[in-house]
Amino acid sequence: MKALILAGGYGTRLSEETDIRPKPMVEVGGKPILWHIMKTYSYYGVNEFIILLGYKGYFIKEYFANYILHQSDVTIDMSNGDIQMHNKSSEPWKVTLLDTGSNAMTGARIKKAKDYIGNETFMLTYGDGLADINIKETLKFHKKHGKFMTMTSAQPGGRFGALNVDKSNRVIDFREKPQGEESWINAGYFICEPEVFNYIGDGDDVVFEKEPLKNLVKDEQIFTYKHNSFWMPMDTLRDKNKLNEIYNSKKAPWVVWAD
Repeated sequence: MKALILAGGYGTRLSEETDIRPKPMVEVGGKPILWHIMKTYSYYGVNEFIILLGYKGYFIKEYFANYILHQSDVTIDMSNGDIQMHNKSSEPWKVTLLDTGSNAMTGARIKKAKDYIGNETFMLTYGDGLADINIKETLKFHKKHGKFMTMTSAQPGGRFGALNVDKSNRVIDFREKPQGEESWINAGYFICEPEVFNYIGDGDDVVFEKEPLKNLVKDEQIFTYKHNSFWMPMDTLRDKNKLNEIYNSKKAPWVVWAD
């Protein structure tokens, strides 16, 4: 199964970092946040990724093109340019780096991956949030309800838009910036059937979180998997510093691969 990762936005609220690199390359514990997200998927057996590039996408291309080199000890023969790598350390990943345009919106970026997905179930997430999501349990839930999409939801507080959910966990509506402990918000980890592409119109201005999701809800095609544990997006410098603080405590909940 493949995982699409949205990695092309400008990250303007984290401009201290994103002036020089794309947001998914901002580091947590000395590694890009993108790497942490991929490690989570890989822990659950998802090792094929399609990274949807945009703003400063060449940073991400260069990172993966030189990944093994950066993870290994190296002997360089300066007389002839030969490079010998020792103690190679890599990942069991197949990574497709897909240029989707600097100004494309989220829906447009996802639509451009259609030919790479084919007629298969696929994962989808953003390249700027960390969680101890149980991918295996989420997939089991997705197969059980049999609809086009599972949207993982969380309860982080009042600054996000929320979901109206019925007793069967079917999403029935979206609400703006609610208050109260019962508010569930889109946590950004999706499982999708290929029919989802049919809900995404053409053009670079299509925002996935607007008409495509609203129409999926209208057709009763989204259920939510309620995630009651750790989830945190990296929107600001404060968020980045907090994630690094958590990681450096050696108790980062999302580092499931270290268990």
